[in-house]
Amino acid sequence: MQLDQYVNTLGRDLKTRFGSKIRKLTIDANVTCPNRDGTIGRGGCTFCNVDSFVAAQQQHLSIAEQLTLRKQELKHRNIRYLAYFQAYSNTYAETAYLKRMYQQALASEDVVGICVGTRPDCVSDEVIKMLADYQRQGKEVWLELGLQSAHDQTLKRINRGHDFQCYQQTTARAREHNLKICCHLIVGLPGENQNDYRQTLSQVIATGVDGLKLHPLHVVKGSAMARTWRSGRLKTLTLPEYVNAAVDLIQRTPEHIVYHRVSAKARSDSLLAPEWCDDKWSAIVEITRKLALSGRQGSKSMQNYEDVHEGK
Repeated sequence: MQLDQYVNTLGRDLKTRFGSKIRKLTIDANVTCPNRDGTIGRGGCTFCNVDSFVAAQQQHLSIAEQLTLRKQELKHRNIRYLAYFQAYSNTYAETAYLKRMYQQALASEDVVGICVGTRPDCVSDEVIKMLADYQRQGKEVWLELGLQSAHDQTLKRINRGHDFQCYQQTTARAREHNLKICCHLIVGLPGENQNDYRQTLSQVIATGVDGLKLHPLHVVKGSAMARTWRSGRLKTLTLPEYVNAAVDLIQRTPEHIVYHRVSAKARSDSLLAPEWCDDKWSAIVEITRKLALSGRQGSKSMQNYEDVHEGK
């Protein structure tokens, strides 16, 4: 069984539209975050330590060198790529600097587009217009907004530094230029349960979204959340709990929305908990199996629609 038999995955979507396999290559643009440099806060979100996701050697290489390195690691031939600007907030810099970074990635003939990971509170109109221009030139462009939860009390608890309205406003501005939005959501945040996850999904869908990423909560070394976990005051999800939650959300997602990710892992040398997050495939295998038994993406989407309009 393959996940894309039951989920509208990014890989399946890209292959349908481009006629060949497209892979993401993770890029570090050497940017920071307004929630770390003192603009709105210091220390960042309580779950954050970007080193747990980005290889250290990438942080000192040019964009072109990183692309070459990543292609060598993958050892694939005759495929094309999306350059994924992942670490920190990749719209949080001078527009001229961002333009140089994006164009360096797009200069490679086998790179068909870019995915730009960022926060909803640091996306200027100038950056939106620049990304929209690349899209008009025929490039694949995704603006990936880290939301994590639509519940303001949760966003405050994890020191996110913005509210859900900020996400809604940024999404609206981007969609005015027909930019595709991928929303990142974390399952298992402190104080949340399945009903909270459903409400977040409902509100994100109601706002308008083209893609989704689901992440299980990781506790990693160097994060503020690590101290809470070590003191025994934070419980993380078991693999079955995460699988059940993710499957429910996928089934409540309309079929046209593209899933960029249904699980994730942290670097093993940084991961504290849960241990199963050392291997993202364990979750993907179980999610696929459960979808095959209980229904594919969208099988509960009408139920989700009713939840939105009933204010649940």
